Amino acid sequence: MQAAAKFNIGDVVKHKLFPFRGVIFDVDSTFSDTEEWWLSIPAEVRPAKDQPFYHLLAENDEGEEYIAYVSEEHLEHDTSGVPIRHSAVEEFFVLYDAERHSYEMPTDVLN
Repeated sequence: MQAAAKFNIGDVVKHKLFPFRGVIFDVDSTFSDTEEWWLSIPAEVRPAKDQPFYHLLAENDEGEEYIAYVSEEHLEHDTSGVPIRHSAVEEFFVLYDAERHSYEMPTDVLN
């Protein structure tokens, strides 16, 4: 039985092992990338496939932007209150709520 996702679309999260953070823009209930990609993860940190995986608009400390695909076990809430700088944030979200540490989607997308 798979668990419900711990994080929601719009949540700002950070990776527990690597120095990057991002905002969630999509959620897979279980792993849905390629076997090749999964095997490319070092065995000592390779996550189980039967958990939620999150698509992030991610950024690292050097200011690099990218899309990340991360297992739930490797994420935690980012409570810094600092908005994500990723250039694609405005394509998905309309407002950052520093108290909730999350972004809001446009109302026309929610319907």
